Amino acid sequence: MILAAKYPLLMFGAGASRPQLAPALADFVRRLRIPFFNTQMGKGAVGGASDFYLGTAALSERDYVHQAIDRADIIVTIGHDTIEKPPFLMARGRHQVIHIGFVSATVEEVYFPQAEVVGDIAKGLDLLADQLEGKLKTNSDWVVLRKDILDHITDRAEEDRFPLTPQRIVHDVRQVMPPEGIVALDNGMYKIWFARNYRTDVANALLLDNALATMGAGLPSGMMAALLYPKRRVLVVAGDGGFMMNSQELETARRMNLNLVVLIIEDQAYGMIRWKQAVDGFADWGLTFDNPDFVAYAAAYGARGRRVTTASGLAPALEEAFSAGGLHLVTVPIDYSENIRVLVDELRHMQD
Repeated sequence: MILAAKYPLLMFGAGASRPQLAPALADFVRRLRIPFFNTQMGKGAVGGASDFYLGTAALSERDYVHQAIDRADIIVTIGHDTIEKPPFLMARGRHQVIHIGFVSATVEEVYFPQAEVVGDIAKGLDLLADQLEGKLKTNSDWVVLRKDILDHITDRAEEDRFPLTPQRIVHDVRQVMPPEGIVALDNGMYKIWFARNYRTDVANALLLDNALATMGAGLPSGMMAALLYPKRRVLVVAGDGGFMMNSQELETARRMNLNLVVLIIEDQAYGMIRWKQAVDGFADWGLTFDNPDFVAYAAAYGARGRRVTTASGLAPALEEAFSAGGLHLVTVPIDYSENIRVLVDELRHMQD
């Protein structure tokens, strides 16, 4: 099936995001030179610096990476787990899919692979590469498409607008986080932007929940990461709504003397639901609120707080917090108008 395909494509899912699998996955890509994308929870399975990386499926359809998915005539999914939001929607006659995993595929309306390789993923990929290496031709169309997708993803990443664009926030966080640094995301609109734009080269360096997507989970998951890896930089990224659902855990973090930086992305609203209301044409209603003074709030728990007030202030604020050590709270306002411009208007235009 793979040899017969003109546009084969690889996908790495949640089941592939295991540190012990990383060498085998990278070797498979190196040997076959097939372009790949990942799911949100598959980020870092193979490094985003690879010349064959096409992006992350943060949405189920109509994102830039779906240009590649729609072009593919066969998709080899590695470690796909239906607990995640579907990275693409299968349809009869649209895609052929090969499922490679530790367990057989969970067949459902939007995922029904035509073939399966079930067992040890690393060994299965090694045997498959033995059969295919040197027999596949690199299609030049992928090179052009990759550049187009990644150019769109990095658009406005250094724009000096204030409040900051989501792209700028992701860009600045990436500047201060080393490859092995851990970013623990809460759940909100910014999670989609980090899934799309944040490049990872190490498995489990970007922790996010694409299953139950529980608000309030970011702070405790970051605390656990800081406990397990005290010598690595750990950053919690949470929206103001999600942070306030579990903010009392600052006391736990302070009592345990954790080295942890918490970045609060402030829009004084439940941003993802506002976006979904806008996409579905509903009125903007009932989703805004006021916040406490987060700098004073941090001080009340014995942490150090600071507020970003300029477009260029985020990266230095995070760097200073990490260098100082201890528990820090950094607040930055965000301009979510990009949600409509990038994730709705331009994508509809792209489909037209």
